Amino acid sequence: MIELKSPAEIERMHTTGRFVADILSELGEIADVGVNLLDLEHHVRDRIRQRGATSCYWDYAPSFGNGPFRNVICLSVNDAVLHGMPHDYTLRDGDILSMDIAVGIDGWVADSARTVIVGTPAPEDLRLLRATEEALAAGTEAARPGNRLGDVSAAIQAVATGYGYPINTEFGGHGIGRTMHEDPHVPNKGRAGRGLKLQAGMTLALEPWLARTTDRIVFDPDGWTIRSADGSRTAHSEDTVAITEDGPLVLTRRLPHHADPTPA
Repeated sequence: MIELKSPAEIERMHTTGRFVADILSELGEIADVGVNLLDLEHHVRDRIRQRGATSCYWDYAPSFGNGPFRNVICLSVNDAVLHGMPHDYTLRDGDILSMDIAVGIDGWVADSARTVIVGTPAPEDLRLLRATEEALAAGTEAARPGNRLGDVSAAIQAVATGYGYPINTEFGGHGIGRTMHEDPHVPNKGRAGRGLKLQAGMTLALEPWLARTTDRIVFDPDGWTIRSADGSRTAHSEDTVAITEDGPLVLTRRLPHHADPTPA
């Protein structure tokens, strides 16, 4: 069942979204050559505790995972793209790091992911990262009342295929609101004009993720970390987006300092 949110409820999600965006921005500054993934994990734990927020990941135990997840952020490096468990790994020059976090504040959730390149970026890695960001922007632009869910998926797909990257459909975006995962599922591949009709008040986490040369995935022995099946590098971009009468509103976009926090 899809729950439509009121403008006031969307604004409460926006509060959570700004917090999530700030954390990812901070991590982007901290992540550097020589930094351990566990340092990033503990930074996020401290920020969540200070804010009085709740991690959506801690104790999360879906059917595909291996027991409850006991971290507050997913950190995936190079050929890992989703659900990477923070562990004792020191970042190296040229690593691709995908950071994915979902938290709740006062009962309302926001979910976002960003990918950064540590140290010296390779041109092919920058291209892959740019493709996920542009796919996210295209999917967001299509998230308007009266459009169909397939319009969002098709917009994401068009960017990915335009870059020549294959698309996996096993994991994608999702509804979000009072909990991290709500209906509907939002594939990163679809047909325009098909599927659920979008309405104002719907809130979606859109998350294109790509591997350079494969659409197949494998799981690490930890039961969580998802990698490209052929070891090719990966990237992941995600925002929480509200569908409003005025168009899509990105709830996890970081505002400039001193900006008016009230959405237009």
